[in-house]
Amino acid sequence: MKSEAEDLMPRLLPVEDYDVEDFDPSIPPRNPQEYLRQVQLEAAKCPDVVVAQIDPKKLQKRQTVNVSLSTCQPAPDGYSPSLKWQQIQVANFSAVRQSVVKHRAHWQAQALDENVMMPKVEDDEGWKKFCLGENVYFRRSAIQDVTNEEMGIDYVKVGFPPLLSIVSRLNQSVITQVLEYLITWFEEEEFSPELGRWMYALLACIEKPLLPEVHSLIRQLARHCAAVRARLENKDDERLSALNLLICLVARYFEQNDLADKE
Repeated sequence: MKSEAEDLMPRLLPVEDYDVEDFDPSIPPRNPQEYLRQVQLEAAKCPDVVVAQIDPKKLQKRQTVNVSLSTCQPAPDGYSPSLKWQQIQVANFSAVRQSVVKHRAHWQAQALDENVMMPKVEDDEGWKKFCLGENVYFRRSAIQDVTNEEMGIDYVKVGFPPLLSIVSRLNQSVITQVLEYLITWFEEEEFSPELGRWMYALLACIEKPLLPEVHSLIRQLARHCAAVRARLENKDDERLSALNLLICLVARYFEQNDLADKE
């Protein structure tokens, strides 16, 4: 017995000829030959072409999502940095990244201070408090809380700085997650120096080539920095330099050239 499909496709396993009338496919195969015969019969009964039944109503409800690749908002006149400034920042950033790689093993081996309690990776609110401090997180004045002559700096209130002894312990998965937490915060709250320091440190620890989710996150960061910059009322705003720096690093160092400031 041979089907048309069987003539077109070579056999991968040899099957002895058999009489279809004497073969009962309802009986469980007793040996490999009977099993292969059963497979042949089942395959022969399959139609050559199968047409899927598609409900048009379901397609209308589940349209393809388009990912936005929009560029940054252009800077107001006089707000964007020069190309030379950008090149200097990229060179400095590259040196910082090399230093992080060179000294990572050393700092990983150092014991953290007992007051440094890093949150679990899934604790987004915990990471925001850890990086930014309770003063920023709860939007309260830090004038009375920053220092105390006897206790020193209260890092719970002002946030833990991104020291090498801390960021060296973060793997790429944690870095990506914390970056996402802080970008989400940035999109909902005001930019702060604490946020800027952690953004810079996390970017310095990101490995290349970029993972797709990291690629999306840093572009999201640059676009929001540009949006905030466009709303600044004057060039003397202390946030301008930090915003320009983050846009520069994403665009120039991580080669997202469509987001770069042009002279």
